[in-house]
Amino acid sequence: MTIIKILNSLDKSWKRDDILLKIKKGLGTNEIVNEFLLKNENQIKELNSLLRPEDIHLLNQVEQLSTCESKLINEIRNLNYLEKNENHHILIQKNIEPSNRVSFNRISSFMTNWSNKFVVIALLTISAIALSKQAWT
Repeated sequence: MTIIKILNSLDKSWKRDDILLKIKKGLGTNEIVNEFLLKNENQIKELNSLLRPEDIHLLNQVEQLSTCESKLINEIRNLNYLEKNENHHILIQKNIEPSNRVSFNRISSFMTNWSNKFVVIALLTISAIALSKQAWT
């Protein structure tokens, strides 16, 4: 059997729609792959014996393509999750009570006033020490 015939036969056995139905039924990816390997064991062995080094290289490239597609799907899913999470965060911020904001503003203004007073008192203390040292010399 030629490589083209084997590949066409394997392609017919690996219909994406059928695989998707199996996934929807709850079959795991390992189960699906193992089932495919068992059903097509002879063809896969024959294909493997007919592969040349450049064909192996092509298989590696196809595998990399599948990995890229998988990563792209994950990134799209993650972006969708982040957008939903950001929208949820915005809704939560809109629902914050004004009293919480006022208390935060009060704490903020207290800290600002306290730090300003501390700086002024520290400067006055340093000036007083410096003046008293000058007076004693």
